[in-house]
Amino acid sequence: MKLYYFAAVFAATVSLVSCKKEITEEKKTVITENKPTEPEVFKEYYGIYTGDFSGKSNLYDKESKQYYESEDFKKLALKINRITKDSVYGTSIVDGKQRPFRGVFNEADKSFVLDEPGNDKYDGRFSIKLNKDSITGTWAAYDKKAVQAPLKNMKLVKKQFVYNPNLMLDPNIELIDWQNPKDIPEKYTDPETGKTETFVESQNRTATSAAGKINASKQKLAEKDLKNLRKFDLEILKNTVYARHGYAFKNGTFRNIFEQSEWYVPVSDDVDGELTPLEKENIALLSRMAKYAQDKYETFGR
Repeated sequence: MKLYYFAAVFAATVSLVSCKKEITEEKKTVITENKPTEPEVFKEYYGIYTGDFSGKSNLYDKESKQYYESEDFKKLALKINRITKDSVYGTSIVDGKQRPFRGVFNEADKSFVLDEPGNDKYDGRFSIKLNKDSITGTWAAYDKKAVQAPLKNMKLVKKQFVYNPNLMLDPNIELIDWQNPKDIPEKYTDPETGKTETFVESQNRTATSAAGKINASKQKLAEKDLKNLRKFDLEILKNTVYARHGYAFKNGTFRNIFEQSEWYVPVSDDVDGELTPLEKENIALLSRMAKYAQDKYETFGR
């Protein structure tokens, strides 16, 4: 009886191990089968193409309660990663959002039809044409009611991304946070009557020139270097490190700032693994000090 029991247990164990092995092998097979194995062609077209991405949109004005036509203007980065006989693979980046695409390439007229997955309401189809190192064409949203401008035109130029710790912000860029205005109470005293009135004025936070002069990718920062800086200064210094690594900013404030620099090329929404030990130390310090720093708000005629 004992012999029969042990034989049964042994058989069940072997069966369980065998079953686990089959499951593991099946998963490996699925992964292998999903990986493209076709030979690559036209590698000279691989790369990042960036530029203007715009179209007509209807915006709603809350005060007048009416719609008006406006130009929806954005920046687009198209990354062509792989071309085979039957397919093209890559990603698109708009507003810091990275989406994969797959499509086809017509060798005769050097045109692409590239489809985003369709499981996001902002996905669509690129119909573009290649001319040397530039791309022109259109993008059409699958769901025309989900986006402000369902048809956009593009004019992109090929740019090479190379990490360079020496890159700095253009000194002519206005370091203003246009995305987050703040209503601040102000007082006005009439010099003739002496009567004081209080009104609310919309103001935007600003940075100092120090935000474009300190390099957190090359120099080890200390608290004494940062103690007199504004909160916005510290945030810009921190995000300049990420911009050098090609981080695709979802935050509109920093995306607008860095898109004004010719050297900025968004390539990924996750660059943490690319940061140097020095950059990680400086980012930790900048983040810590930004928690206690103050912002400066100013009025602009815009």
